[in-house]
Amino acid sequence: MGVHASIGVLADTASALQNFVTVFVSIYILFILAYVLLSWIQLPYSTVAATLQRFLDEVCRPYLGLFRGRIPTIGPLDLSPIVAVVVLLVAARVVNALIGALL
Repeated sequence: MGVHASIGVLADTASALQNFVTVFVSIYILFILAYVLLSWIQLPYSTVAATLQRFLDEVCRPYLGLFRGRIPTIGPLDLSPIVAVVVLLVAARVVNALIGALL
């Protein structure tokens, strides 16, 4: 295996890791969006809706909890999900840049 093949494997690995980070962050942002939307509306009780709300609560609440209470609200509007998404996007860019620089 030559030097060119090793560089190709590292470049492919870096690209795959960057794609993983991008997809993971995109899916997590969709989860946060669904969590926020479901907190605004009251769904009729069904086991599927209850399971979905429980899942989103368990997945999103720990991350959003980092920002709640630290970000001031504007009346009834909680800005912490917006700040959380922006921080997540910035972190994804930083991680992707680090992966590109290291590999």
